[in-house]
Amino acid sequence: MNQHLLSILVFLPVLGALALAFTPREAERAQKTIALAVAVSTFLVSLLLLRGFEAVPGMQFEYTRPWLPAYGISYHLGIDGVSLWLVLLTTFLTPVALLGSWTSVTKRVREFNLFMLLLEAGMVGVFVSLDLFLFYVFWEAMLVPMYFLIGIWGYERRIYAALKFFIYTMAGSMLMLVAFIVLYRAAGLNTFDLQQLTRVALDPHLQMWLFGAFALAFAIKVPMFPFHTWLPDAHVEAPTAGSVILAGVMLKMGVYGFLRLGIPLFPVAAMRFAPWIGLLAVIGIVYGALVSLVQPDLKKLVAYSSVSHLGFVMLGVAAFTTTGVVGAVYQSLNHGISTGALFLCVGMLSERRHTRQIDQFGGLKAVMPWFSALFLFVCLSSLAVPGFNGFVGEFLILLGTWGFRPWMSVVSVLGVVLASGYILWMVQRVLYGEITHEENRTLRDLSVREAVVLVPLCALALFMGVASPLFTRTIEPTVAALVHDVHARAGGPPPPLVTGAVR
Repeated sequence: MNQHLLSILVFLPVLGALALAFTPREAERAQKTIALAVAVSTFLVSLLLLRGFEAVPGMQFEYTRPWLPAYGISYHLGIDGVSLWLVLLTTFLTPVALLGSWTSVTKRVREFNLFMLLLEAGMVGVFVSLDLFLFYVFWEAMLVPMYFLIGIWGYERRIYAALKFFIYTMAGSMLMLVAFIVLYRAAGLNTFDLQQLTRVALDPHLQMWLFGAFALAFAIKVPMFPFHTWLPDAHVEAPTAGSVILAGVMLKMGVYGFLRLGIPLFPVAAMRFAPWIGLLAVIGIVYGALVSLVQPDLKKLVAYSSVSHLGFVMLGVAAFTTTGVVGAVYQSLNHGISTGALFLCVGMLSERRHTRQIDQFGGLKAVMPWFSALFLFVCLSSLAVPGFNGFVGEFLILLGTWGFRPWMSVVSVLGVVLASGYILWMVQRVLYGEITHEENRTLRDLSVREAVVLVPLCALALFMGVASPLFTRTIEPTVAALVHDVHARAGGPPPPLVTGAVR
């Protein structure tokens, strides 16, 4: 069972999508039920990974079979301490997003649920692939479902946003594909296996070019400043489920690409680029926060806040200390939970009022007390208040960055201060004050379904804040081994290979 567990996680959503394709178009409730049942089943299967996972470096649950042996391409899957939690995040958020969109999607219901399941399969495939060709197949396969989700079920400017998203990410992917081919030829091993290619010592000059191509593809996906311009349009125009998955999972694939491919394959180039990546991350932190301060649209505010929060994640990656990278991985999980919940809250308000303009709200605490309580809870999590999940991730990143570039830690704290401004100001304008629009007086509070969607996310945000060692103790051994190995291969003094400091 363990040998095939990852394959089940990849192909169970695909089988669900095939089943949906043969349902009658008018059987909308059955289609929603089937999609949700498949997504929940995938999540329950993914929990089996925790049962057999050991907090040690190296790949686990590995499965390898030749695919195109003449070209050294294999079906090679596996997970470690970094990819484990990203897989679980994907399988958790997919049923949450489907349930959150239960009533908001009213056209082409079968196709919507089909694309959501195919998207889940592609995302899980990216996180478990250990063959570069297989990784690229899943990486590209994700784009098609998300393109249609934005282009068909999005808002007014959905076609523009979908095209912009597709062109940006496809451009980066093409560069990455060229780099894959050059790496395959330069290594001379007739293999695309990631573990074998990682052990190849490439010429430092070639590393610089190949890492540049990889870094650009992953920087677009994160997205890092100044490659972020596709993100606000995609978030604002996407349906709620699309925004939840885009922010919660897909942005993390850029971070994962740096940690799984870019840095281990090209350690010399990664160390040389690290200060520049850190600089762009700091700029993104401050820029994203400043732009969030002036946004009149709730969804756009949350979108630009993602630019700031992902800046923190990339700062931890650039620091390349064990503490910093563990913080980056943990903050990736935190952002998926908190921002996914924020987009769900915004979607609930938009479904009721058919507007996302902040000045159209006010005084909602009086008419929607349960919604207001959970919305404030989610905002505090996003704000990184001590006791919530975001605090742990940002603290580890700032602590790890201090040993890399102290001034970057100091400047990035400005992003935390500004976050207090745009989040609390938004809360004040939406929840408090007088009701100035009559439409707001009759808004209904949370339904049972909406409570079932939001309460687990809020509980998880609090649990990850007070029980972070349960997560970091499985992440740290993998990260410590990666940091030690890359520093040694880059020619610098490797840090001591010890674990337990982050816990």
